[in-house]
Amino acid sequence: QVQLVESGGGLVQAGGSLRLSCAASGRTLSNYAMGWFRQAPGKEREFVAAISRSGDRTYYADSMKGRFTISRDNAKNTVYLQMNSLIPEDTAVYYCAASTYYTYLTNKGSYNYWGQGTQVTVSS
Repeated sequence: QVQLVESGGGLVQAGGSLRLSCAASGRTLSNYAMGWFRQAPGKEREFVAAISRSGDRTYYADSMKGRFTISRDNAKNTVYLQMNSLIPEDTAVYYCAASTYYTYLTNKGSYNYWGQGTQVTVSS
């Protein structure tokens, strides 16, 4: 079992940046592909980005390409989501998740463990 704790959320103006972190404990993070998802009020949880175990492959939702960057430091058991050029539509609770899958990483059903989420609010 792996425990995930997100941090780094907050309030930012449109055009600003935030860096989210997801710290893992209980198991070595390199055993898992990792993903970030988000959920806005009244909406379903949606895929944001994912990264393979070694970090050599990354995946992004179309609306995040060029603005968000996912990365990982397996030595620190931590995954990051750098978010730039934020817009009000990015306002949501952001969750990190760990997957034992090697494919279908854009699908939330592929993830075994979830963090509690961190709130990101982008003001206009």
